[in-house]
Amino acid sequence: MIAGIGIDVVDIARFERSIERTPRLVERLFAESERRRPARSLAARFAAKEALIKALGGASVIRWHDMRIVQDADGNPDFALTGALAEHVGTLGIDRVHLSMSHDAGIASAFVVLERLDDGGRR
Repeated sequence: MIAGIGIDVVDIARFERSIERTPRLVERLFAESERRRPARSLAARFAAKEALIKALGGASVIRWHDMRIVQDADGNPDFALTGALAEHVGTLGIDRVHLSMSHDAGIASAFVVLERLDDGGRR
């Protein structure tokens, strides 16, 4: 059963100007493992984190470093959730977080779907 949906888009040039103006922003928004990427990839990761926040309906427990973007063995994006955010997601009964990210034509976008197993264990 779908428990939440979130989408976000980021203007890559604007995002790049923001991190040039405020270099510490990268440290604040991204875990060490995420930082050494081009601006378009960072913008997509920022969009993914914003989309997750929207899918959750907002949460006061969210810290930027508690939602790290990782890749599976096939190179697909996924979230590695830690800390209070991971506990919050578990409390909500979320079994799976689906993530899709893209960047093209100066825009980075991300789409998140939160999934919860229903009563019969079926999806």
